[in-house]
Amino acid sequence: MEKIFSEIDLQQIVKRGNSLEKIMQQLHYFKIGIPTINLLKIATVNDGIFQYSEKEISEFCTYFDQYKDQYTIEKFVPASGAATRMFKSLSEFLTKFNPEKDTINSYVNLNTDKDISLFIVGLRSFPFYNELKDKTKEIFTDYSTYNTDQKVYAIVKTLLTEKGLNFYNKPKGILPFHIENNEVLTPIDEHIFETDFYKKPNQKARIHFTISKEFQTDFLNITNKYKNLEISFSYQNEASDTIAVNADNTPFRTPENELFFRPGGHGALIENLNQLQSDIVFIKNIDNVSQNNREVILAYKKLLGGILLYTKQEVDAALKKFQKKEINENNIKEIINFVERKMSISLPLEFNMFQFDYQKEYIIKILNRPIRVCGMVKNEGEPGGGPFWVQDEKGRHNLQIVELSQIDLNNENQQAIFKNSTHFNPVDIVCSIKDFEGNKFELNHFIDPKTAFITEKTENGKKIKAFELPGLWNGAMAEWSTIFVEVPIETFNPVKKVTDLLKPAHQQSDFDINSVLS
Repeated sequence: MEKIFSEIDLQQIVKRGNSLEKIMQQLHYFKIGIPTINLLKIATVNDGIFQYSEKEISEFCTYFDQYKDQYTIEKFVPASGAATRMFKSLSEFLTKFNPEKDTINSYVNLNTDKDISLFIVGLRSFPFYNELKDKTKEIFTDYSTYNTDQKVYAIVKTLLTEKGLNFYNKPKGILPFHIENNEVLTPIDEHIFETDFYKKPNQKARIHFTISKEFQTDFLNITNKYKNLEISFSYQNEASDTIAVNADNTPFRTPENELFFRPGGHGALIENLNQLQSDIVFIKNIDNVSQNNREVILAYKKLLGGILLYTKQEVDAALKKFQKKEINENNIKEIINFVERKMSISLPLEFNMFQFDYQKEYIIKILNRPIRVCGMVKNEGEPGGGPFWVQDEKGRHNLQIVELSQIDLNNENQQAIFKNSTHFNPVDIVCSIKDFEGNKFELNHFIDPKTAFITEKTENGKKIKAFELPGLWNGAMAEWSTIFVEVPIETFNPVKKVTDLLKPAHQQSDFDINSVLS
């Protein structure tokens, strides 16, 4: 260890709050590589994914309304990410386009960039249009004399850069997404509206945002409007940053000869989730909001919540019976049936041959852990992870949300399984994070560290290898009890690029394609 790190290095590690043990583990994985996930098969309806009738959905919604007041409920929204990717196409346009020489048509043809065309056509229907128009004319005082191509360039520059609206560098959560009754609404507003369904009478609903410190004032300017909510914030802890290495796996150093650390990805937010004290937590991405599908979204939130509460109550009751020694060789079969049929937990083939004491120990272990119910939408070609049956190193089968980066891309069989997935993960999750006695689980105990992954990055013009922590809903929840439920595509309305704001879910009416730049 002394050969790897100097005394000054160790002081830097301590000052940052990083764990030396975890850093050594990361260096170990850089050297030996990280094992890939072994996909067994896709999870499908009736084989890992539950599909419910209208009657069953209504019953679970009623169940949620009936029992929700017995629990403290909170919403957890990762919201620290900048909107960089949302404006990627427009940023490239600014870099490549010369307003003195180029035309929009030539640029679109040369770069096969349809996004800029769609942006121009839909300009008046963006919720930030009026603010953008006024700011552009303020910055570009000769705007009225510009030709159409120059106007487009000026508008995009105003939208993205620091002298203008600076949307390229701001978090998605504080950007205008919708207009309703002449009021501009951000994703934060929409997420706050969604808390209504679990709010207790005469009590404030809870919602937690993970944010970046530099934009806390912007978040507060929005959330301070709401007095009937308990809103809290947290930051991604610097201590969760991971060490970067050179191609030869030696620690990469800054020009000042210090160790270089990078944010470990959204998996680091398991620490933030672990700090919450509520019984039940709903998790949803910041950009997955809608102003036209709210009733559908809330109905299926109740469905997921009802399934979670029903499952938790059954699990808690079973564990209390084990604690009171009320379970014997005859009535344990009822619990086994619930575990297999209602929780999609695959018990080992040899389980029936286990002695009763070992069966009991095994069932207690798999019941006494956090539970998550995850909505899954039908796959329509969206990038990202999905629900799969995986096989671990001991041959056990379990349900996981798996990303493409977690599988062996050189294995044609694994690729085929991944590509044939029927459903997609929209990040629509509700969790139980306390045990049957009301004690909070230590969520770090349920992470599979072998589901991290290594990526290549560039720093100061040099190629480096970066360590990404197990994803929040991937390896960070690998050891949770997992239930997948089919939900309709109407519940999934992400804004991955700015032109997604022109989709029906984000528009109150059809936009006018004429007189766009006047």
